[in-house]
Amino acid sequence: MASKDELGRRGEQLAADYLKRQGYRILARNWRCAHGEIDIVVERHGVVAVVEVKTRSSIAYGHPFDAITAAKAARLRRLAVAWCDDAQTVPRSLRIDAVAVLAPRGTPDRDVIIEHLVGVC
Repeated sequence: MASKDELGRRGEQLAADYLKRQGYRILARNWRCAHGEIDIVVERHGVVAVVEVKTRSSIAYGHPFDAITAAKAARLRRLAVAWCDDAQTVPRSLRIDAVAVLAPRGTPDRDVIIEHLVGVC
């Protein structure tokens, strides 16, 4: 597996663990349809959030959140609706969140930096 893929998988696992500690229930991971993929879908207090996870080993090429462009945000909104249709659910509220994971090589999980932005688009 490529180093980039390993970093991405680690970041998604760290993000899922973080979200669980914050009281979220994981509804889906790596959900796919014809329009793309959702990294994580969570629920807390009746609110469903589609979570985009961006992981980097450094900020040399910008902050992980910089990778969420207007086009990416629009695709995430379409994917959120598609997931609700597929899951046959109508949540009380639906939003798009982003989690940035900064995990330099060799950094123990406890020292990784995780940021969670609620309702990014």
